[in-house]
Amino acid sequence: MTVRTSVFTAQISRLRQEGYHFVSLTALIEGASGKTALPDKALAITVDDGHRSVYTELLPVILRERLPVTLFIYPSAISNASYALSWEQLREIMGTGLVDVHSHTYWHPNFRQERARLSPEKYREFVRMQLKKPRAVLKEKLGVEARSLAWPYGIHDAELEQAATSAGYEAAFALENRSFINTEALMAMPRYLIVDRNGADGLIRLLQHGEHDARGERP
Repeated sequence: MTVRTSVFTAQISRLRQEGYHFVSLTALIEGASGKTALPDKALAITVDDGHRSVYTELLPVILRERLPVTLFIYPSAISNASYALSWEQLREIMGTGLVDVHSHTYWHPNFRQERARLSPEKYREFVRMQLKKPRAVLKEKLGVEARSLAWPYGIHDAELEQAATSAGYEAAFALENRSFINTEALMAMPRYLIVDRNGADGLIRLLQHGEHDARGERP
């Protein structure tokens, strides 16, 4: 979520020391769906929203460490918000061959709040727009087929998951601080939310606890 560059690079080094293998999100999804085999301790890096720090801070680390990374962006901010990347920067980042871009809805809504304020019909229309429009914009601007979705704020339910499937998504990601197990649905895959205070040692402890939680074990 928010991590200083020095902490992030220390985390990458520690993860490698602990035997984790960085894979693309596409590889992780294919492994989770049983299409391909994954290495032990496979780990995918995702970064949400599309802030400029992806270009100024993260990109040099990606290139130096040869890290596969997936960006989940909401297109309404790109080349518009002062904090956000531009479409030109995104094209350059994708040109490295190490970075994929997928959807974080169109403008990062809170679906619980929207459900409360809108009629059922208007809410369904709103959800369809938030899920379909980013795929269309990303196709137009970057030429990508955004098949993965990060749920804003980690909010999801059965209705939203069905809407995402209908909009053409093959996998979607929530926030649960635990590892994925192969018996789970692909439309609500868990992700770890990492912040600066985790550091390198705390990140390893978090992953170890999450692996135990996924298996229903006590650490």
